[in-house]
Amino acid sequence: MDVSNLILDVKKVEKTIKNKTILHELSFQLAKGRTLALCGGNGAGKSTLIRMIVGLTRSTQGNITIDGLTRKKNEKNYLSKIGYMPDDFQFQQTVTAKETINFYAALKKVKQSRIKEVLEQVGLTEHINKQMGAFSKGMRQRMLLAQALLTNPPLLVLDEPTNGLDPFWVNTFGDMILEANQRGQGVIFSTHDLHVAERIADEVIFLYNGKVMSKGLVQDYKEIGLYETFQQLLQQTN
Repeated sequence: MDVSNLILDVKKVEKTIKNKTILHELSFQLAKGRTLALCGGNGAGKSTLIRMIVGLTRSTQGNITIDGLTRKKNEKNYLSKIGYMPDDFQFQQTVTAKETINFYAALKKVKQSRIKEVLEQVGLTEHINKQMGAFSKGMRQRMLLAQALLTNPPLLVLDEPTNGLDPFWVNTFGDMILEANQRGQGVIFSTHDLHVAERIADEVIFLYNGKVMSKGLVQDYKEIGLYETFQQLLQQTN
């Protein structure tokens, strides 16, 4: 792959905690304007990998490069390349949605016009004065997505982004990811919903117990689909 077109380059990354390897040697690349789905069940290593990419934990070995930058050599610029959506972050219950998004916007030095645009994208404009404690799971997910989108980052890193979303917003999320790709943004997201991965992603990595079972283009799995592929892979491991 042309290095100038890379947004994410993961090379021989491992994570070991207390002598237990929870993510085995993993390498892959993601080009600008492409979407990669990390698929697998609980404990597969999806969230661990995402936390390493966004700088919340360090790999035991290996290197992660975003748009030519490593965290070790240039942490501030490295992190500025990322829009991160964690899985079910706990917001302060008594603050309003407006106060919440303004807080993130201030941290990222984003103008009010951009805040308005993003809130419209995720359908929260009419709920802006509600306290976060009144938000449903799906609405909290949309707020998390909103803060990740604020700076139009080159790379979106999303941990289980469709958890709690109803079918309408799952479809809308898919459309938003496609639009991000068209703007040249790379997207990597974790999911246990293989139907979502099949619709949205260009590429997929199947993880099990911290190991890659299979990876490739989504279209290469179309004949039997991602769900059936995953079931067959699980049978092979047992």
